[in-house]
Amino acid sequence: MTESSTLRKVTASIPRGADECWRALVDASLLGAWLPGLRRATVIALDANGHAAEVHFEFAASRNYTLLYTYDHELFEVRWEPRMGKRDAVRGFARFEVDPAYSDELHTVMTYGLEQGAARTDAEAELGDPGLIVAAFASWLTSRPRR
Repeated sequence: MTESSTLRKVTASIPRGADECWRALVDASLLGAWLPGLRRATVIALDANGHAAEVHFEFAASRNYTLLYTYDHELFEVRWEPRMGKRDAVRGFARFEVDPAYSDELHTVMTYGLEQGAARTDAEAELGDPGLIVAAFASWLTSRPRR
């Protein structure tokens, strides 16, 4: 993915380990628990490691699109690109790294980048705001028992 000028990036520190953050984000069955505006996410295909390679999304009132995912397990990074419904879809990435502000490995910096499709309404763009998404993920993850 080439990073365009419309890709918005945010970072946040999450009081969980990078591996725990990574596993929670790449588990497509958990998306509905934390992703604002998501009505449904249906896994279409899995990769060789059992992660979602293609997912169909129903977002906000009427957006439907399919995303293709690639994973870098060593960097704790996932990227997604639209396959179907490019004007409705998003492209982006998430990366998790040990937070250097702490002396333990139980704090993680999440970097999240997102570019939204041109067909999205203002209300849909608000739901897809990267800051809102990262805050929702961090809140949901930290409300769960440590894994």
